[in-house]
Amino acid sequence: MNITVIGTGYVGLVSGICYAELGHRVVCVDKDLAKVETLQNGGIPIYEPGLQELSVKNMAAGRLSFTGDLRDAVGQSEFVIIAVGTPSLPNGEANLAYIDGAATEIAEAMNGYKIIAVKSTVPVGTNERVAKLIRSRTPERFDSISLPEFLREGSAVQDTMHPDRIVIGADSEAAAETLKQLHLPLTDNIVVTDIRSAEMLKYASNAFLATKISFINEIANICEKVGADVTRVAEGMGFDKRIGHAFLKAGIGYGGSCFPKDTRALIQIAGNVDYEFKLLRAVVEVNQDQRMSVIRKLESIFDGELQGKTIAIWGVAFKPNTDDVRESPALEIIQYLIRSGAHVKAYDPIAMKNFRTMYGDNGVMWCDEALEAAAGADALCLLTEWEEFVRTDLGQLQTILRKPILIDGRNVFKEADVAETSFIYYSIGRPRLNQGVKEELSALIN
Repeated sequence: MNITVIGTGYVGLVSGICYAELGHRVVCVDKDLAKVETLQNGGIPIYEPGLQELSVKNMAAGRLSFTGDLRDAVGQSEFVIIAVGTPSLPNGEANLAYIDGAATEIAEAMNGYKIIAVKSTVPVGTNERVAKLIRSRTPERFDSISLPEFLREGSAVQDTMHPDRIVIGADSEAAAETLKQLHLPLTDNIVVTDIRSAEMLKYASNAFLATKISFINEIANICEKVGADVTRVAEGMGFDKRIGHAFLKAGIGYGGSCFPKDTRALIQIAGNVDYEFKLLRAVVEVNQDQRMSVIRKLESIFDGELQGKTIAIWGVAFKPNTDDVRESPALEIIQYLIRSGAHVKAYDPIAMKNFRTMYGDNGVMWCDEALEAAAGADALCLLTEWEEFVRTDLGQLQTILRKPILIDGRNVFKEADVAETSFIYYSIGRPRLNQGVKEELSALIN
């Protein structure tokens, strides 16, 4: 099949490259000509394991190309995918300006029947809006499809090539069958439904996963007060097939381009039909507060006085195996530390450039290595669970910190890891580990 993908962000780029890997001819379109040139030269503007290799391989095979010419790309294709961004407006609603722009250009480029799918995450009714807009600008026949994505940054290629399910929202049985056959090489779990249900399904899925994260973080906070271990609680819960183990890892909350944006958007979608989504509002509130747990622990350690303290930060990406820093908990934590007069030294294996480009330096000392960031610091805060940090020699680490204080915001270390060290160690929802130190805190910081 000849496929055009409009938009080369995470969703569009990964989808386009993976369709090419399945043997289809794919043209990926973007207005950013500098990005197009990077892609044409074999580069990838995002960090995603395995993606560059697949891109180079499929370009060499003649199945994959990149262009800024939307009209030409659409003219050559039978299947057109809209995968442009839908960023949040100030009120939390999804901004559909890029969707509308893409739809208008598609209409002007139509030269025969097309299947047009929206893969971006969009409010219920958006596909109808797109179809109406295109229909008003062209006499050509087309079918409108909702094709939501469910990939995770950091494992996007795996998720695309081996999905849990494919969701196809369609009014046309023929178009739905065409897309079903297109995706059968990936999975037999193909859900065909009406368009509005497909649109809602994506938001509902992300909202539920965000709810699991906030729920286990609330349990972690209670565990700290009652002396329970949230990792053992979550492990036991996960064996219940009705619950499962996924997304039951306590920490400093979710971030990234999807969960924060989609939860806010669903709250607005509900509000627009006069329904108050109280549960999801609480999920967002819990997540916002959870990232400040690191700050509360630091202020407890230093009697509320962070002025003049040197705090090392390990990890600024919102999760490992990605360079995405959008809605990363590290941003608010670092900003708070700077406002409080602390000196911040930070390191991330991949995401520092993106963080600095998006948010500026903010008075942060950026380091080339993890141990360089930790050297001479009064405390170290681990905010992203990169494997590099998990493998750290804690014995060596404690010798280069000015004070052996480690706040593990992702619970990456086990009791055995810290048992033979002199760390003042704080994690999330594991109070027994917090107490397993060999020096009195008061003596250490005075």
